[in-house]
Amino acid sequence: MEVKIAVIGGTGVYNPDIMTNVRNETVNTPYGEVQLKIGHYRGKPVAFMNRHGDDHSVPPHLVNYRANIAALKKLGVKTILATGAVGSLNPAMQPGHFVFVDQFLDFTKNRHNTFFDGGVAGVVHTDVTDPYCPELREILCRAARSLGLTAHPSGTYVCTEGPRFETAAEIKMFRLLGGDLVGMTGVPEASLAREGEMCYATIAMVTNYAAGISPTRLTHREVVDVMMQNVENIRKLIMQAIAWIDQDRGCACQKALDQTGG
Repeated sequence: MEVKIAVIGGTGVYNPDIMTNVRNETVNTPYGEVQLKIGHYRGKPVAFMNRHGDDHSVPPHLVNYRANIAALKKLGVKTILATGAVGSLNPAMQPGHFVFVDQFLDFTKNRHNTFFDGGVAGVVHTDVTDPYCPELREILCRAARSLGLTAHPSGTYVCTEGPRFETAAEIKMFRLLGGDLVGMTGVPEASLAREGEMCYATIAMVTNYAAGISPTRLTHREVVDVMMQNVENIRKLIMQAIAWIDQDRGCACQKALDQTGG
């Protein structure tokens, strides 16, 4: 049976009690081997992938994004819900809030960000005008409302290379460019999913205000603490969305290469 829905999460998001018949799976791809879990929720097979590894040992700049997305593609995944901790550049987006981002600004530097490196793969220029699936974002908005969670329906995600936090000057620049949130894992995950013709949406959880906005020094401990305080809300949001997702739905995201000869 194909697995058509996947969750990409971090520490604390996965709970073995959520799904039934959970098994560990190893998927081999041209970009490397990927470990993930597959289980069932309300009769739907769901894959869960921890992008940082089960022991959170993989920093954001070393995540094998191509292998991860290729593994999900190989399983037959059509819909990806991804989670990520973010810092806020927007006073309206406060710690503890959720944001279903609709745009990104890419400030990564050293990542393999495409499946199309020429040669046999060819040269393909994929349209990412709307990099996050509008239909999935609407489902997430409805799920958040049903659960009484504070969520923003849109926002611009600035992706930095990491693993260091940003300088106050960088944050000032990102704000001038229209950024609302800053994180380290959203790109190239979103664009690779589009190249793989999969619907992709990010559940961004604000954990702190960014450098120069926050009155205190930034620490990873602060990020983890806020994430853990809200982990049950994240789980509820994800599972409610999965319950409402038609795993056989069609979408323009799933035909992203039709006009490119891919």
